Amino acid sequence: MPAFSTLEIDHHPANPRIARLLLNRPERLNAINDDTPREIRAAVDWANANRDVHVIVVEGAGKGFCGGYDLAHFAEEQFEHPCQQEAAPWDPMVDYAHMKRNTEDFMALWRSPKPTIAKVHGAAVAGGSDIALCCDLLVMADDARIGYMPTRVWGCPTTAMWTFRLGPVRAKQLMFTGDLINGRKAADWGLANESVPLAELEATTLRLAQRIAGVPSSHLAMHKMVVNQVMLTMGLEQAQSMATVFDGITRHNPEGLWFRRYAQVEGFKEAVRWRDSGEPIPQGDEARARIAELEAQLAHAKASSTQSL
Repeated sequence: MPAFSTLEIDHHPANPRIARLLLNRPERLNAINDDTPREIRAAVDWANANRDVHVIVVEGAGKGFCGGYDLAHFAEEQFEHPCQQEAAPWDPMVDYAHMKRNTEDFMALWRSPKPTIAKVHGAAVAGGSDIALCCDLLVMADDARIGYMPTRVWGCPTTAMWTFRLGPVRAKQLMFTGDLINGRKAADWGLANESVPLAELEATTLRLAQRIAGVPSSHLAMHKMVVNQVMLTMGLEQAQSMATVFDGITRHNPEGLWFRRYAQVEGFKEAVRWRDSGEPIPQGDEARARIAELEAQLAHAKASSTQSL
């Protein structure tokens, strides 16, 4: 089997026609780092090259499916990264190229000629929901949660899958609020194919995967191609390009920069608490004024640290 740093893939022990792709950074809630998107694509390529495999099940190790991007690292630290440029003016095309590559890597699950099933327990949130919704089918535990909280500030879901999976009205509700929904509601809304008690999640997902695995792989590929073509005709690729540009803007406009500076001063957990609390998020001139205050605090802390050395 191929060796990866953020995930594992192998034949499912119950059926060699099923590949099991395990997101495997449980100590970080399987958070996405710079290696994760590339490794997802490579794992899907391995499964597609394996003639025995007919269907791929994606799941997370430990307490949940995926907690999103490893934002505590990106938000709190000061470093030059394509998605958080600090030393020079923001170059939106550098940001776009980096995030579009991640989106295309996640979309390997959607493009795969072999059906993909996301098996979600715990949380599939923020970028983790992108991974789950790039899969063809979604099976959730009743108490699992899915959503994209950073729509409140500092993020836009680059895969743009919410509208295509939910329809415009419910997609707008989740994008406007950043709220999470549980597995039961996800199934009621048609986002999840099934929602079951956690104790039944493995058996339910396996039963679905085994049912699919009995179909010839060529038939599965053709049926998936037809459905995917409908989504492409509806404008999926164009929506993803816009969403990826907007994701960069949300991280570099005044509101996004306020969030990052607040996380650097107060810590990422406190910044997230504010973001999710419903308390108004500073915007425009108010955000700029608070950025100046926070940057002054950061400069003072840096100067004090230098003097102590």
